[in-house]
Amino acid sequence: MRKIQNLQANSQLLGSGLQAPAKPKHTRVLYSFVAGAAITGGYLGLVRPWILHWGATSAEIKEQLPGDDLVNSAHYIATHAITIKAPVAQVWPWLVQIGQGRGGFYSYDWLENLVGCDIHNAEQILPAFQELEVGSMIRLAPPPASAKTPDVALQVVENKPERAIVLLTPGSFELNTGAGLPFGSWAFILKQTDANCSRLLVRFRATYKPSLLSFLIYHVLLEPIHFIMERKMLLGIKTRVERAGVNPVSTSHLAFEHKLKSAG
Repeated sequence: MRKIQNLQANSQLLGSGLQAPAKPKHTRVLYSFVAGAAITGGYLGLVRPWILHWGATSAEIKEQLPGDDLVNSAHYIATHAITIKAPVAQVWPWLVQIGQGRGGFYSYDWLENLVGCDIHNAEQILPAFQELEVGSMIRLAPPPASAKTPDVALQVVENKPERAIVLLTPGSFELNTGAGLPFGSWAFILKQTDANCSRLLVRFRATYKPSLLSFLIYHVLLEPIHFIMERKMLLGIKTRVERAGVNPVSTSHLAFEHKLKSAG
């Protein structure tokens, strides 16, 4: 009965050209707070776990992988994975040639090149880049023109053919974080699941000097970007491997054949 009376009162106000009283300011603030909390909760509870663990199983997320011990107390950990319909011997040649000035990263190179990364994704196996030595650098962008500009490259700290590649930020944790830069590891792990399939796992671990600005940069801005680019990278590797169908015996001799041709 009271609802009917309220409706009649509002109708009379509208009919007389008057507007119904606006909701109090504190009510609008409360509604905004509830809506913001719901969106934040949905992102943290549903979207963010998907972003951080796309393609990975619960066991893979918890698994100790090569490179995990290189970055202690990481603020950011992402584990992504994909199944590729090919043995690891056919995946490895595409993986070992990654890098700027090498085979690229098989992601959205047009986006990378918008910020000057000069990435060109290979569509075939490149014999010149089938060897990767521990201590060498994998560039993410060309060398900086000025000494004041940070060099964007990662150092190879572990290379187990057809098993794992681990990259690490050059320099110490203290040196990097002291300069306001993150310190992280990027590991690529290959596993044979059966005679014709393999799993490619990628784990990224990073730490930084805690601050509100760092949190906003790395989690609000870079976290979604990293996911978008790495997801495309995994899909790009999968597409190239399965499309090529390279004989694993021939790929194992690519680097050796390139050396012979170079020597000749």
